[in-house]
Amino acid sequence: MGNLASTYRHQGRLTKAEELEVQVMETSSRLLGQQNSLTLTSMGNLAITYDSWGRWKEAEALHVQAMKLKNRVLGHEHPDSLATIGNLASIFYKQGRLGEAEELCADVTNTRKRVLGHTHTDTLTGMANLAAVFAKQERWKEAEEIYAQIMMTENKVLGQDHPSALTTMANFASIFSDQERWKEAEELQLHVMEIRKRVLGEEHPDTWHVMANLASRYTSQGRWKEAEVLEMQVLEARRRRLGHENPSTLASLANLAMAYRYQGRSKEAEQLQLQVMETRKRVYGQNHPDTLTIMSNLASTYINQGQLKKAEELFVQVMDTRKRVWGHLHPDTLTGMANLVLTRDLARRLTAPIGLACPHQLRLPPPVSLAPVGLACPHGEEDGSALVLGIGLRLWAPALAVGIGFSFSLFHI
Repeated sequence: MGNLASTYRHQGRLTKAEELEVQVMETSSRLLGQQNSLTLTSMGNLAITYDSWGRWKEAEALHVQAMKLKNRVLGHEHPDSLATIGNLASIFYKQGRLGEAEELCADVTNTRKRVLGHTHTDTLTGMANLAAVFAKQERWKEAEEIYAQIMMTENKVLGQDHPSALTTMANFASIFSDQERWKEAEELQLHVMEIRKRVLGEEHPDTWHVMANLASRYTSQGRWKEAEVLEMQVLEARRRRLGHENPSTLASLANLAMAYRYQGRSKEAEQLQLQVMETRKRVYGQNHPDTLTIMSNLASTYINQGQLKKAEELFVQVMDTRKRVWGHLHPDTLTGMANLVLTRDLARRLTAPIGLACPHQLRLPPPVSLAPVGLACPHGEEDGSALVLGIGLRLWAPALAVGIGFSFSLFHI
């Protein structure tokens, strides 16, 4: 049942995954006890599903409970204990609690260095996670220094063509991009893409991911046509290999819609976003985070077209759903509320009498398309942020714990 739940999660079918994981956790806890390894694993899996929903408080509570039990039963230095601490750090990161995330990531990194050694892959992963926190805090020098250490170690131990080494290069590129050092970011991304094409082939998912990542760089620079060409290539490959309803395929379709929108082709963008929205509603449900995000992005497209009534209706649906599912104080709920207020303000001012002074300049946050599934993106597809990260970013995507034992908290690509 745990493996089936993980399959549902990878497919974006979070409701079914959650139902199975709750059943496994409750049964295991009743029959085997809370300290049994299978029970602890099932707790971790359910927490990861809550995380996928954006229900971070529930995920945090389970991770804290599992961490305390593992520290008592297995000890603080056990790999499973450190994995849970890393997963908890990811939840803090997503809530913007960066000081707490940094403290936990530093603890995991230092412990792994002492127990496993400086060159162990889990140690390097812990270092990459700490660097991600530094980058979020805009502590660029510290983040770059850590990535440089990781890259030097991986090139020496694993070789430059190893997937982990390429991941670190892509992470480095994201740091450059965040600082708008576009040339350095593009050079690294192109290097990673060419190696993946040569080593893995053009039809490998990791190759598609780095292509999507490069497209996001072009989007950030306003190179819409180049972004469109790459997005189209990725979309066609995913449709061919994964099918039209796969989460990654839908992510590519959403990304292509954004490329159209930024070029002023709002009607084409609207058509693609409607297609993604209807598919996600049917396959994942109305409450799924990705469904709500594409609804927000479509609302923003309607604003560009001057269809403010349609935009307002969508923003109301998004806000009400987020309030009900995530609570009033969730960051995404607050973003939805802000979008609705700004839309209503725009509508009011457009209908105001000529000559009426506007109290302030309206700025609507640009919509963003979903980072392809399997790629690390702090909040997935989120309205109000311009971040679209592709594979190769070891950020906050805790690994699945399936079956007995517990996976390390790798923030993968």
